[in-house]
Amino acid sequence: MTLSREQKYRKLNQASPEELEQLKEQVASCPWRQSYHIQPPFGLLNDPNGFAFYEGEYHLFYQWFPLGTFHGMKYWYHTKSTDLAHWENVGIGIEPGDPQDSHGAYSGSGIVKDGELYLMYTGNTRNEEWRRLPYQNLAIMNREGKITKRNEPVIAVVPDGYTDHFRDPKVWRANGEYYCVIGAQRTNGTGCAVMYKSQDLLSWSFLGEVSTGLDDFGYMWECPDYFELNQQGVLLFCPQGLSPEGDRFQNIYQSGYMVGKPVDVRTQKFKHGLFQELDRGFDFYAPQTTETPDGRRILVAWMGLPDVGYPTDHNGWAHCLTLPRELTLRDGKVIQQPVRELKHLRKEEVTAEAVLHNETKSFSGLQGISYELICEFADADAECFGIEFRAGNADKTVLAYDRNTKKVILDRSLSGETIVTDYGSERRCSLDSEKIKFQLFVDTSSVEIFVNDGEEVFTSRIFPSMESTEIRFFAQGGSVTCQASLWKI
Repeated sequence: MTLSREQKYRKLNQASPEELEQLKEQVASCPWRQSYHIQPPFGLLNDPNGFAFYEGEYHLFYQWFPLGTFHGMKYWYHTKSTDLAHWENVGIGIEPGDPQDSHGAYSGSGIVKDGELYLMYTGNTRNEEWRRLPYQNLAIMNREGKITKRNEPVIAVVPDGYTDHFRDPKVWRANGEYYCVIGAQRTNGTGCAVMYKSQDLLSWSFLGEVSTGLDDFGYMWECPDYFELNQQGVLLFCPQGLSPEGDRFQNIYQSGYMVGKPVDVRTQKFKHGLFQELDRGFDFYAPQTTETPDGRRILVAWMGLPDVGYPTDHNGWAHCLTLPRELTLRDGKVIQQPVRELKHLRKEEVTAEAVLHNETKSFSGLQGISYELICEFADADAECFGIEFRAGNADKTVLAYDRNTKKVILDRSLSGETIVTDYGSERRCSLDSEKIKFQLFVDTSSVEIFVNDGEEVFTSRIFPSMESTEIRFFAQGGSVTCQASLWKI
């Protein structure tokens, strides 16, 4: 479907009360609304933004186009939480339409300064020739929750050597000064990240490009994020334009990181290891992190991808955010685990254990639509073992470990309503371990899988029938011991 510019860049106040009511009715009738994930009231959600702890609460914004499930005029929508588990919708945080963000308030980040929350974001604008003019802007939230945009951009010009694909500032403070990384595209059509420096978040000076060993790695780097863990520097970013390599880079766009010595802010040099994917699943993009008051590094991402259609598009809404994950480093690898606060979501527990011999087995009380499931497999001589969940007569999502290839496999080919299959219906990664632990957070239309306490993670949207509530455990070509605990959410 070809959309006009007027359709793509309509504002919320241009919709009639009847149109908004119809949108809300469409959403209310959708069977795949999530029960404990952040999701839009209607319309399209994408990148998480402005993630910060401020005045006793976690504030998390996301990109929102209210009037459709395509990427149109973007707002920042505001949610908040005291515990990272239960989230409250606040409403629109940043409304676009001023000269510095006339065609959308694009992604950015948040940082606390002088008792206020500073939100730095990219303003999307277009001139009369429809040429993109990106501005880096600032909005400030006070203790009462009022957000005020500054009238003038804080970075108004794209430096020489880069195109108008220049966006997504992520800010941090070090040694009494402020720094930010911005995703960029060089004029030769390759992606990179650049750095700026400021004393006050208002006046910024261009430092240069983050010097990496990746001079030709995709055509654009979106959503960069830099932080330090265990005296190591970690650069997250989303390179667009990578070709698949074996089990790697199987999605339309990728999200990943590099670990190395902390960035030298004087020279912008970053000595790092290999680029590694953050998530092995189907639906994960634009991650953003923040630091908790007790020093943990927490990540949230968009559970979706650009340029991919989803079944809920027909119901007037699209996408959600992942659950918050705590990041740690182990041997140069980022380990992701669900934040401990998510235990607050647990209700009654049901347990089961068995030895499976060339069979598929279910257990009383282990089923549902919305739950956390921890399953441990050991003492295996089976060739393949695992779990079928959200299963029924026609549906099942399969999570398996293949001992011959030493790979974890997620198969959503029978997961219900079809999502675009241009990029396949299986995801795999290598894992050499005698014991396999799967921790699943299953919601109405998604699953987040943490393998061996976060050594690998698979995130996926699934759209099964509401009658598909079974959980089945299986072993093929031998036996395996299995212990499982399920908590309703």
